[in-house]
Amino acid sequence: MEHVKEESSINGSINQFPVVGIGASAGGLDAFKSFIKAIPDNCGMAFILVQHLHADHASSLPEILQRETSIPVQEISDRVTVQPNTIYVIPSNKMLVASDGILELSPRPEKGQPNNVIDVFFSSLAEVHQSRSIGIILSGTGSDGTAGLKQIKDQGGITFAQEVAGAEFGAMPQSAIDQDVADFVANPEKMPEQLMRLNQALHVPVIAGTESSVNSSEEESFKQILTVLRTRKGMDFTYYKQTTIRRRILRRLALINKESVKEYMEFLHQNNPEQDILFQDMLIPVTTFFRDTKS
Repeated sequence: MEHVKEESSINGSINQFPVVGIGASAGGLDAFKSFIKAIPDNCGMAFILVQHLHADHASSLPEILQRETSIPVQEISDRVTVQPNTIYVIPSNKMLVASDGILELSPRPEKGQPNNVIDVFFSSLAEVHQSRSIGIILSGTGSDGTAGLKQIKDQGGITFAQEVAGAEFGAMPQSAIDQDVADFVANPEKMPEQLMRLNQALHVPVIAGTESSVNSSEEESFKQILTVLRTRKGMDFTYYKQTTIRRRILRRLALINKESVKEYMEFLHQNNPEQDILFQDMLIPVTTFFRDTKS
């Protein structure tokens, strides 16, 4: 009998909306401004801005950014509840993690110790929000954020890096690009439009018989996609948790800008490279599953 291991629910989020983590260092202010100016009202997402700030520097970033948008901008207080259509800004000299629909603060490490505040937050974002997590790296020096983007991507989330040519300091986005952990590379003002498109694509229902169930055509298309992988790759994904598997399919659908599961299925039939990419993407969550081989 086949069994699957359920996904970890430790510190999982109750939120049903995307949470966008945005990391920056040197040169981040202008990039932040360009990004939030382009966010539409009532976008249905929460945005958490994480920046390297000097320990003794009182941040005026919330006030500066509020001048650029009608969306509420607030400095994060410990254990604040995350709400959609809100922009949150990390205080100076703090570490930040996401947990169960809230944001938790802690002191930053002593001088001389690694200060990877973006990686730490992105990693928690990936664990808690999984496929609803989105990570963005903007201007900055060093490589903080690259490891965190990989974890978001591994959990089925979406990742962005700023166009290096347009960044005041290109090391951080360049690191993400070099390590192949950025799904999209774009200028900050172009990212919100892409986020809205992705959000719409990723919220297609995935399981029949639920309150927001798939229709018969979509159900058949999901099944045909798994048939393609079984035929071409020799692995039967029907034995694994279908919610996770189908969210991986929707992730690929969104990334290559297909309008429906059926359209993606038809594209997959004719495109061997996409079959390879989807197969590798599907293997990531499968490594957390196990099979009971006892009869």
